[in-house]
Amino acid sequence: MVDTLTLVLAGVLAYVAGMGALRRRGYLPSFLHVSGPITTVHTERGKALLDRLARHHRFWRAWANVGVGFGLLVLVGMFLTIVFSGIMSLQQPGTNPIQEPKNALVIPGFNDFLPLAAAPEIIFGLVLALVVHEGGHGLLCRVENIDIDSMGLALFTIIPIGAFVEPDEQDRQDADRGAQTRMFAAGVTNNFVLTILALLLLFGPVAGSIQAVGGVAVGGAIPGSPAETAGLGQGDVITGVDGTPVSNSTDLTAALADADEQTVSLSVHDGQSVQIERSIFVTSALENGPLAVDSGDRIVAVNGTPVSTVAELTVALENRTVATLQTKNGTETAGPIGAYVSRVASDKPLDRAGAPAGGALVITYFDGERIISQTDLADALDRTVPNQSVQVRAYVEGHPDTFSVRLGKNPRDDTGFLGVTGIQPGISGIAIDDFGIREYPAEAYLTILGGTGGTDMDLPLGRQILSIVTLPFATVANAAIPYNFAGFLGQITNFYTISGPFAFLGGGVFTLANLLFWTAWVNVNLAVFNLIPLFPLDGGHLLRTSTEAIAARTPLAKHWVVRAVTVSVGLVMFGSLMLMLFGPLLLS
Repeated sequence: MVDTLTLVLAGVLAYVAGMGALRRRGYLPSFLHVSGPITTVHTERGKALLDRLARHHRFWRAWANVGVGFGLLVLVGMFLTIVFSGIMSLQQPGTNPIQEPKNALVIPGFNDFLPLAAAPEIIFGLVLALVVHEGGHGLLCRVENIDIDSMGLALFTIIPIGAFVEPDEQDRQDADRGAQTRMFAAGVTNNFVLTILALLLLFGPVAGSIQAVGGVAVGGAIPGSPAETAGLGQGDVITGVDGTPVSNSTDLTAALADADEQTVSLSVHDGQSVQIERSIFVTSALENGPLAVDSGDRIVAVNGTPVSTVAELTVALENRTVATLQTKNGTETAGPIGAYVSRVASDKPLDRAGAPAGGALVITYFDGERIISQTDLADALDRTVPNQSVQVRAYVEGHPDTFSVRLGKNPRDDTGFLGVTGIQPGISGIAIDDFGIREYPAEAYLTILGGTGGTDMDLPLGRQILSIVTLPFATVANAAIPYNFAGFLGQITNFYTISGPFAFLGGGVFTLANLLFWTAWVNVNLAVFNLIPLFPLDGGHLLRTSTEAIAARTPLAKHWVVRAVTVSVGLVMFGSLMLMLFGPLLLS
């Protein structure tokens, strides 16, 4: 099957060949300029409208001056962020999907975080962002009496990637420094304002017309799990277990734990009933860990005692610090049972108590409490206080040992600190499940978007906006989140109902919410990107005019200082960006 990248490249080559043939035969209109896959659409229409708007020059100058101040703050922030990110790429060379070069392009279906299903909303937001951005430049050109040669839209084949306003170069050079600064800042100012307007509508009546349905939203089933075998998949909502209503994942976990039978009956939101035959399967396993099992293995017995649920497995392991696990394929593995710790930190409480610094171990008892899994150890540590003395029993390289530990102070809170890193999830480094769904965080996402999700989240506005920016790549920003958010698309709409002020639109509320979400997302990202202090971006021009303003108040040679600052900052920015994009690939 042909992959997406091959199809995209083939389409680009076909476009280049076709447009080249039309240009050679003189069939292209004069307002279209083609250079490879880049097409620019030129027009002088709209200049009369800009002239009429520019009559209110005092207002627009004040508007742009506010944008200059805010833009310079963001510019400094972007400089520091990119430099630190470049340094971190050297210190932590492991790559992540965001740093893939293709994900720097706003192409739905090609960018891993911009799905093809959201293409209409993304393109709408992108076109709107480009129009208001370049419109801001054009308007301030006329306010400052700078003539405009032409303006238009830049396309990568048929996908808009930019807009442009071509000011008369001589008029721009003749304009004073303040006029040029306001002109360069006007575009990002408009993008930030459009972001705020879109978010106000989204946070207000639109998200307020969307409600999360009750139950547990199923984002998907783990491959090979009982849930997948039973046919559960994305879009299903679990509302009950054996007749017991469930409204969230906590209720679901409790109901499954209370169910005595291996087979349970699930109620889903469309009134159907699904039978699940539970069995214990390994969702992830530590390589070279104390238990020799692999992802996908099914555990059927402990020391010969049959088990079919996690609860039964836990009971079977309660009094066994060493156990033999049998899998469905007939293999057996024996080892210590507890919380697997990858490394004992040097010169920390556990190390000072005699545990080998830098070594791994399996903790089986903590302060007299049986530890079976990572969750047990985390809960036990949460109940401690600094300077508390505890006994820790553990297996080190397969041999039992006991350590008398005086806990330190946890740097994150007021609990005790043991001094270990890399506490692996699950039992002895293996994560298990007897059900196999991945919950979709429907209520949490709705709360972030300004709706009533039924969660306890209370985010301040700044944190809420930052969360919205990271939603399309939420899984990278937070490894605990299993799904990115690309809008209310496809089966995801099953997790929500429509009510409130826009209920008369029905499913159109989802479309409106998607348009506002992607408009805000594209505008804020376009504005922030343009404020990178690098030519030919607006940030590079703002850096130059700001440096000129400062140099003019010093006895130094202005041209030399401006050139030194802009070239130095540009080289640092370019180097840092290259490290962010390609450093992890080269160093990993």
